[in-house]
Amino acid sequence: MRWPAEWEPHEAVWIGFPGNPTEWPEYLAEAQQEVAAFANIVGDQGRGEQVLLVCRNAEDGQKAQQYVDACIKIVIHPFGDIWLRDTGPIIAKNSIQRWAQDFGFNGWGGKFDMAGDQEIGRRLADEMGLAVTHHDWVLEGGAIDGDGQGMLITTEQCVLNPNRNPSLTKMQFQSGLKAALGVKSICWFGDGLIADHTDGHVDNLARFVAAGTVTIAQAEDADDPNGEIFDLAAELAEAAELHVLRMPSVGKYEQDGALVPASYLNFYIGNNQVVVPQYGTKNDGRAIETLASYFPSRTVIGLSSQALLRGGGSFHCISQQVPAS
Repeated sequence: MRWPAEWEPHEAVWIGFPGNPTEWPEYLAEAQQEVAAFANIVGDQGRGEQVLLVCRNAEDGQKAQQYVDACIKIVIHPFGDIWLRDTGPIIAKNSIQRWAQDFGFNGWGGKFDMAGDQEIGRRLADEMGLAVTHHDWVLEGGAIDGDGQGMLITTEQCVLNPNRNPSLTKMQFQSGLKAALGVKSICWFGDGLIADHTDGHVDNLARFVAAGTVTIAQAEDADDPNGEIFDLAAELAEAAELHVLRMPSVGKYEQDGALVPASYLNFYIGNNQVVVPQYGTKNDGRAIETLASYFPSRTVIGLSSQALLRGGGSFHCISQQVPAS
């Protein structure tokens, strides 16, 4: 059993649609439009993977229907917030069967504990008829990234944080991932991006773009708050015998005067396209060009993620792929 890489064929993808005004007191309509644009690109007029746009109630589903193409399937499930990368199941498979690995979830270390987020993973898996294995220990999908060959990257800041699994050792974590996802080895980074309320999810810091190859941002400006974090991650990846490719950093990015973790690394790899978040900054175009060189068989498309970022994430955070059987 193994965890397929994100660039391997997908049957479908779950995407969370924002609708809760308590969680989105401002910019809700803008966030909905950004999510709909993302869903439409990934669905590719029915030529891409099946997009399952997950809405928390029928009213949100009706709103979503106004924005999305006919090929997008609206599914209704109550949940707290849209970050299905973290609350949805992670799908592993062998040559015969797929398993939905349903890990524990505690609201990113108890910071955002919302009704429905603990159950959404199992409900989504059940709806697709997937076998489900439940794990009592906490793991969010955005905290790990894999290359489909057993190599995994993660940050100690997140997965070994006492607010997740206070009694879980590094060795126990590795053993658990070996059993659940077929992980053979782990490259450990230290901290994730500054001001990331997820306690340093790796999908904002580093991503696999091929087996044994990761891309990591590189700071260009002296005021980039994550420059040293990027460089240390690159050193650790090279020490783990990974091939490292560097790409532009968003740089220092603020919303309403506060530093926020804007990252081009939060891209999503679909069957036909790679969708990279855009923030209206100088390196937006270069990020698209760089990713296009990594994925020559896919179209790389940049979409605004400025409203989504106000909720704490971007396109990778709101999506969870279902590998083809």
